[in-house]
Amino acid sequence: MTSPPLHKLVVIGVGLIGGSFALALRNAGMVKHIVGVGRSQENMQRALELGIIDEIASNFASALKGADFVLLAMPVGQISNIMVQIAPCLTPGTIVSDVGSTKQDVIIAARTHLVQHLAHFIPCHPIAGTELSGAEAASTHLFRDKHLIITPLAENNDQAISLVTTLWQHCGTKVSCMPADQHDRILATISHLPHILAFTLMNHVRASIEDKPEEILRFAGGSFRDCTRIASSSPEMWRDICLANRETLLKQIDTYQKELTGLRTTLANNNGEALKKAFANARETRQQWLKND
Repeated sequence: MTSPPLHKLVVIGVGLIGGSFALALRNAGMVKHIVGVGRSQENMQRALELGIIDEIASNFASALKGADFVLLAMPVGQISNIMVQIAPCLTPGTIVSDVGSTKQDVIIAARTHLVQHLAHFIPCHPIAGTELSGAEAASTHLFRDKHLIITPLAENNDQAISLVTTLWQHCGTKVSCMPADQHDRILATISHLPHILAFTLMNHVRASIEDKPEEILRFAGGSFRDCTRIASSSPEMWRDICLANRETLLKQIDTYQKELTGLRTTLANNNGEALKKAFANARETRQQWLKND
């Protein structure tokens, strides 16, 4: 019987993404033993009970001993600090990867703290998730038919990239590669800005009706629920993402503000034809995206 490619996987941050990665690899027969590291003992215990991990490590030294692969699955704002702590414990052949929604800041952190390990640090971002968090949210099928972006470093070992690609493909993803700055521009448009808009819409409703949002939210239908679903996402995680991609995101907010101002002018001018055209263009773009997805 063929041995799995990973004897020991270490997941630092066993939540929605890290837990789902562990479950998917276990289900695919790609890993023998999974060790979890995390801040919340309650969450780690739940991950153990759910069979996401086989062991809870009390420190990085014991967790990383003999590790084949280390996944950094915490909010991007914590990655630099974690790299500082794991660097002395890494052995030369251990592959380290992350799942951060921003990549340029993560790569800067790696070049600062993992200088001796850059050949085996493979920056990644699975474009998958829900508004839920914690080990309870993990799912074997979370990554099925989703995209995984690798933003490789010039120093990366080809075999390390190949193994990371294989692992994510066994999770069900479609793997692509691109430069880190391109990744951050794209994600600012299709992910980071939409989250800001959802948070802002909920805060707008809260401010509009003072301290009693339930007075009108009980009348909200499916459209409002769909538009604001991602406002249930982790505030800590999205604070870190927005700050990490701040410059690019500011440009996206400015561009969106121009679109909104233009739409306001159209409405103020009672220009029904222009309003219809704007809505039709949006509808056509969305339908074409869904057709090709």
